[in-house]
This record gives sequence, C-alpha cells and structure tokens, in this order.
Amino acid sequence: MGAVGLLYVGAVLFLNGMMLLKKIDPRAAGIFNLFVGAMQVITPTVLIISNPGRPAEILTASGIYLFGFTYLYVGINLLGGFDTTGVGYFSLFVAIMALGYSYASFQLLGDPAFGVIWLYWAFLWFLFFLLLGLKREQITTYTGWVTAIQGWVTAAIPAFLILTGYWQNPGLYAVILAVFGLVVFIGLWPLTRRREPTAATPGSGDETMGARDQRHRPRWT
Repeated sequence: MGAVGLLYVGAVLFLNGMMLLKKIDPRAAGIFNLFVGAMQVITPTVLIISNPGRPAEILTASGIYLFGFTYLYVGINLLGGFDTTGVGYFSLFVAIMALGYSYASFQLLGDPAFGVIWLYWAFLWFLFFLLLGLKREQITTYTGWVTAIQGWVTAAIPAFLILTGYWQNPGLYAVILAVFGLVVFIGLWPLTRRREPTAATPGSGDETMGARDQRHRPRWT
C-alpha cells in the first residue's frame, strides 16, 4: 500500500516541478496536491492501524505524514493564494526530520536505498525552505528541475520496481542513487543559474523593480 502512495508522490513532485518551471498553472497543480496529500494522510493511518505492535512498520508509515501534510498545505496555499512562508518553514522541519528517517533506514531498517532517498528528500525540502520560507527566488529554476527529477528517481521509479517485484538489491540501488544525485544536482546548478534572467541596467527603462519581483516570484503563491 505504501508503494502505491509513493507512485503518486512521484506524480505530484513532477507536477510541482513543472509548476516552478512555469509549465503548469499553480491553481491547476493545487488540486492534484490536495488529492495526493489526502492519500498520504489516509495511507499511513491505515498502515499504522493494521500493524499494531510492529515498530518498524509504524516507523516507516509515520514518515509518510510529512509529505501528506506538505501537499495538503501546498494545495491550500495555491488555491487560496496565501503567503508561502508557512509552507517554507514547515519544509525546514521536514528536511530535518528526513535526516532522522535516513539514519533510521540505514541503521534500524537495513534499507540503504531508502536511506539515500531520504537524503534526497532532505535536500529537496531544504530547497523548498530557501525558496518559500526565505524567499530566495533566484533558485526557482534550480528547485523546479530538482523537484521534477526527484519525482521520478525517488518515488515513481522505486514505487514501480517495488510493485512489480524488481526492488531486489537495495545496496546497489543506494550506490546508483548516490552517484546520480551528486552528479546531476551539482551539474544542474551552473546550468540553471545561467538561465536566470539578468537585472536591467539602471535607467534603461525596460524593466521596473516591481516587474522583476513579479517574474521571479515562486509559482507556489
């Protein structure tokens, strides 16, 4: 059941990445965030209720709430047009907790692949904190690409492999994911920075400060 929810986490991360890249209207993405957020609250509740006295299963299910509440929060923000700082600082909480769940995956659950995936998520949610909480709008494009890519490599693909029975070698997957993450996310930084619009020269009359602020505004508002 958890793998089914993970599959749709991949979908919502991909959509949110495309939204940050200005390919999808924020309000349209907000509706899907509510769908997946509700699923990611119902799913761990069912898993916890059906596994009493099984700490490992409860520990795994408890982490799903972090994402369920994120997507519900984002969906409400997008549809209501609220300020993003609440989502941003909640994302900081998620990023810190993700480090704990990564440790638990490595040391308690014996699952190095998801140990690395939790590190991916810690990095991504920290980007959300910078973008939405601290309003570092210059990283919007970078965050959009990281979000879209993580939708596939941390959620959709692992979920499909689990559901089809091919998730057989977590140690190997952990190494592949670690190398992929370092190469791709470091490589993306200079590429996306070059694509950010440059400020107009003083007195050019082509662009006001207000216009620049509006164009750089995160698409999660």
